[in-house]
Amino acid sequence: MRKGNIMSIVKIMPCLDMKDGRVVKGVNFVALKDAGDPVENAAYYQKEGADELAVLDIAATVENRKTRLEWVKNVSSVIDIPLTVGGGISTLEDIEMVLEAGADRISMNSAAVKDPDLVRRATAQFGPEKVTVAVDARRNKEMASGFELVVAGGTQPVGQDAVAWAKQCQELGAGAILPTSMDGDGTKAGYDLEFTKAISDAVDLPVIASGGAGNLEHFYEGVVQGGAQILLAASVFHYRILGIRQVKEYLREKGLQVNL
Repeated sequence: MRKGNIMSIVKIMPCLDMKDGRVVKGVNFVALKDAGDPVENAAYYQKEGADELAVLDIAATVENRKTRLEWVKNVSSVIDIPLTVGGGISTLEDIEMVLEAGADRISMNSAAVKDPDLVRRATAQFGPEKVTVAVDARRNKEMASGFELVVAGGTQPVGQDAVAWAKQCQELGAGAILPTSMDGDGTKAGYDLEFTKAISDAVDLPVIASGGAGNLEHFYEGVVQGGAQILLAASVFHYRILGIRQVKEYLREKGLQVNL
């Protein structure tokens, strides 16, 4: 599943953004609306044909707390597809507890930016396949790539180039990169293809397109224009605008390989 290989199998990854025990979804990470029960959603998505699932505790870092392990246990108990969990993960002990609670991989963002060596230590202890680094960014012309890294749920710019950071994460041993454009999140206007492509061109890791998928064509563009191998989406699935099988059948009709 290397970048540039259009014939690799494209995977669909619904994302459960969690707050106060419920799935929520907003626009640009704010104006959150309820989107249902996490366990019900997880079971439904597996039945629909999701290849993987993500659970992101979106308030953990902002509220200065750890990921709520009971959410992970409850979701993992009803699925057997790979589960990626992120939010508030800042130590090796956090990673161990989340994996023991049923996650197959963890996703870290703010903690990795604060302490890049955490990525190296995590991959050394648990293996690269267990460690995804989420790279959140906003457009900023002062950055060499045009994208500035942001942390804490998109609330804090850090004055660092997002694409250069993704390359550094690969060097530190990360197994996948999950880039999200704060400019596109929840807008259903399409993935930020420029940002996704910049990341996929810069690393030799699986890239998970995230933020803004709103119609069938957006998923196709995420692969052929953005270079992503995994397509993450939330709003279109939570509000049943699109079905996972519907997306996969469309991608197959367009010549991409999917698991149906």
